[in-house]
Amino acid sequence: MKRRQFAALAASTLALPAAFAQERTMKILVGFPPGGSADVIARLLADKLRVSLGQNVIVDNKPGAAGRLVLGELKRAPADGQTLVLSPSGALVIAPWLYSNLGYDPVKDFTPVSRVCTFDFAVTAGPGAPAGDIKAVLAWMKANPSKAQYATSGAGTVPHFAGQLLSQAAGVPMTHVAYRGGAPAAQDLIGGHVPLMVDTASETIEHHKAGKVRILAVTGEQRNKALPDVPTLKEAGINMSADAFFGLYGPAGLPADVTARIDRAVAEALKAPEVQEKVYTFGLVPNHAPSADLMATQVAHLKRWEQPIKSSGFKAE
Repeated sequence: MKRRQFAALAASTLALPAAFAQERTMKILVGFPPGGSADVIARLLADKLRVSLGQNVIVDNKPGAAGRLVLGELKRAPADGQTLVLSPSGALVIAPWLYSNLGYDPVKDFTPVSRVCTFDFAVTAGPGAPAGDIKAVLAWMKANPSKAQYATSGAGTVPHFAGQLLSQAAGVPMTHVAYRGGAPAAQDLIGGHVPLMVDTASETIEHHKAGKVRILAVTGEQRNKALPDVPTLKEAGINMSADAFFGLYGPAGLPADVTARIDRAVAEALKAPEVQEKVYTFGLVPNHAPSADLMATQVAHLKRWEQPIKSSGFKAE
């Protein structure tokens, strides 16, 4: 009897770690509302990680401050791998140059886990711009300076400063018109209230396919797979490029074995055809890189944007 009781006790004890893992819930924080590219990618990852990590994984949307609020929350979270943030690069490589009291150090306060995808930006013309390619539209803007405007999803964003780099490279002074999100910017573009828009391809790609707007060029070094017929700016004769990325981050001090375990699961998730197909539809590129490579990319982008932002004179409110 005692042997049977001991065996039962031993079996139940061995089962505890698995049961404990099932009871724990990993949260992927997203600093943007449901339905956008960050949210969709996080949910695709969560579905795969539930299986590969053997535990519950949820997406927790906490919109605010262009993704900076959730990074502040991540900074305060325990370094146990149960709280992560899927962040676009802007909050990590643009915001540090704009805010004197950001509330977090983008390098010291977080553990890079995985780069998930990379993306470029679309330069899109609406009915308020003349027909023709990007050079024709820019020439029209130069001849009509009062109409030389470009819309973006917000001030202090990567598209904001990508538009400024375009303006400098083309030698055409353009006025930035900031909106509270890509959707209202795209609506004003469609309505002819602003002639040009610089933002992620996901904001205008469906309108482009429907013939309501025209994506004239993309800012990447290579053509966007979702827009194979659209040239890069360099192909169009404008020497300028800009790109960005989505990264998965944990709090500072996340143990190396935990980081590696999650990273392996992310890498496997990104190989799934259904995940790749969905990511591509947003104009993004599944582009996994492990922790050290993500950190190197982040630091390189930080250095890259320092001078353009400082020279712009833009100050965040």
